[in-house]
Amino acid sequence: MAERDCGMVRRQRLSSDKRRNHAAGTKGEMTKDVSARALLRERDYMVYLTTRALGVLGTVAQSVTMGWQVYDLSRAERGVAESALYVGLLGLATFIPLFFLALPAGVLADRYSRKTILAACFAAEAVCAGALVGAAILGVLSVSVLIGIAFAFGIARAFRAPAGVALAPMLVPKALLPRAIAWNSLAFQVGTISGPALAGFLVGQWSSAHSYAVSLVLYLVPVMGLGFISRSTTPVAQAGSRLQQVKDGLDYIWNNKVVFGAISLDLFAVLLGGATALLPVFARDILHVGPEGFGLLRSAPAMGAATVAMVLAYRPIRSRAGIAMFSGVAVFGLATVVFGLSRSFWLSMAALATLGGADMVSVYVRQTLIQIVTPDPMRGRVASVSFLFIGASNELGEFESGVTARIFGPVLAAVLGGVASLFVTGLWARLFPVLRKVDRLE
Repeated sequence: MAERDCGMVRRQRLSSDKRRNHAAGTKGEMTKDVSARALLRERDYMVYLTTRALGVLGTVAQSVTMGWQVYDLSRAERGVAESALYVGLLGLATFIPLFFLALPAGVLADRYSRKTILAACFAAEAVCAGALVGAAILGVLSVSVLIGIAFAFGIARAFRAPAGVALAPMLVPKALLPRAIAWNSLAFQVGTISGPALAGFLVGQWSSAHSYAVSLVLYLVPVMGLGFISRSTTPVAQAGSRLQQVKDGLDYIWNNKVVFGAISLDLFAVLLGGATALLPVFARDILHVGPEGFGLLRSAPAMGAATVAMVLAYRPIRSRAGIAMFSGVAVFGLATVVFGLSRSFWLSMAALATLGGADMVSVYVRQTLIQIVTPDPMRGRVASVSFLFIGASNELGEFESGVTARIFGPVLAAVLGGVASLFVTGLWARLFPVLRKVDRLE
């Protein structure tokens, strides 16, 4: 009897030891799975990340060059305020196709291969860049031509965004998703930093044709590079017509207050507070720094954002994520006010870097929340609505800034935009308490 009891005790101890060893091993695997090194081993994701960075670099360099040219061409014949309005029209031309095509593009990304859609969009953008190179060489670039090409470019962007956003979660384990999103943001900010500086250098030292030619090459690399992604990127087929799938996506966003609150906060805060559309005006007629200075000013928000993105890539937000997001938007508004009042180039650079870093916190929390709570078969549609809101806040925000600058002047327009962002932050914190109370991003 005693021997049997001793045997049972030994077996219980052995079983307990096995459970502890298994738990320790599982914990070690979890730690290993969510490390930065584990993300580097995901080959398909690293291919995607590289193509994303190069594509963003080409897009930003092209957009900055077009914005500078529109302002420069119109400024030769018109005043500052009216020329700023034409810069705003460039953003509006990019937004119009996005507004009408974003939802169909989301459905497409939820039905067909996402990497194929993404490659086709880069190819279309390469065609736009090629048209700009040809028009610049022939000397036929005008404000109307630039706005027309911006419209065509907007069509490609409408399909590129949801496919690109929905593709990334298919390439990494779910445990790595928050870190992958931070790296996505970092790749985006690297392109956003380098693009304006590259465009300013090329335009200042050579010509706009050189800048557009570099963008053309940068679009062609992802077209070929995406073919190296080996795994399937076609989502699980969903029942229902395309119209029904659009309706399902909209119903999901409306009923999920975390998702709806996050993307609508970004919409109104950046729509009202975006000062980047006025940078050509500030660079030329307020700070007097020319195209090279304009390139640096245009890069400053991305410098701040990239710095914060690097921190988040290695030290993700662990708690009080909702408070962090609202705080980021508030700092964004305050920095916009400082930028509008500044007459010092370096103070303006610091203000722009600060608003970029603050916006990065908001973007990180918002994108992580959306990707985590959204099922994969619906990611394309949710991403399309999210990008529609982001596009509205950026491109439509450029138009809003141009109109406001036409009425009040560029300085007052920037200051009022920052104040409006602060107001929206307080209002959304009250309207969406569930978003404010979000703690851990899991």
